[in-house]
Amino acid sequence: MKATIEYNSRKIEVNISNPIDISIPIDPSKKNVNAWYLEEPKITAEKIGEETIKVSEGAVVNFNSIHFNPHSHITHTECVGHITEEVHSVNKNLKYFIFLAEVVTIAPLFHNGDFMIGVKQLKTALKNKKRDAIVIRTLPNLDDKKSMQYSNTNPTYLSEKAAIYLREKGIKHLLIDLPSVDKENDNGKLLSHNAFWNTAGEIRMDATITEFIYVPNDVEDGEYLLNLMIAPFENDATPSKPVLYKIIK
Repeated sequence: MKATIEYNSRKIEVNISNPIDISIPIDPSKKNVNAWYLEEPKITAEKIGEETIKVSEGAVVNFNSIHFNPHSHITHTECVGHITEEVHSVNKNLKYFIFLAEVVTIAPLFHNGDFMIGVKQLKTALKNKKRDAIVIRTLPNLDDKKSMQYSNTNPTYLSEKAAIYLREKGIKHLLIDLPSVDKENDNGKLLSHNAFWNTAGEIRMDATITEFIYVPNDVEDGEYLLNLMIAPFENDATPSKPVLYKIIK
């Protein structure tokens, strides 16, 4: 099924019957992706008195509660409230959900004992393209990204210069398949978060960072329509379900 939309005065045709979901769900039945030193997420049936509210145990409904942290356990989208004293809500600041995105694949550089994504790599990938969003897939791109235990592993991160470049290029929405755009332990500097949201100047309240995505290997680099769907939590970050649609013309 095809659909045509008008986006910034450009007519774009996409195949809406072939969505590409790049989110990682919470699934306690499997080894769940995890970071930031927390225990596994939990989805458990509630109890009222002595009764467990679960159909398999005689109740008329399933009635589960979920305990998780969006930054640690699931694909999530965050706004500048993640790093500011005032906790701004991503649900209030993300007001549009359809964007023109570029999917790029980056082999991280090894620099001073760390793997990182540098500004030259992004310049090469984006060239003179005008995009609202960038979707970064890092190499190697193995299935174990969906169940990786990242705590105390010093994962790949984005250099501060790369974050500044994306900001200056007008990228409003940064999506990446890592637990953070910053180094796991940088003594609280959060250089790339601060640079992308421009906390030293006019803060970009409507800009977002989405972490813990997974882009399958059969998805080609290039231009896509992105639907950045979020759960309506009034919080600095919320679980999200970014979906890509290949642009036909």
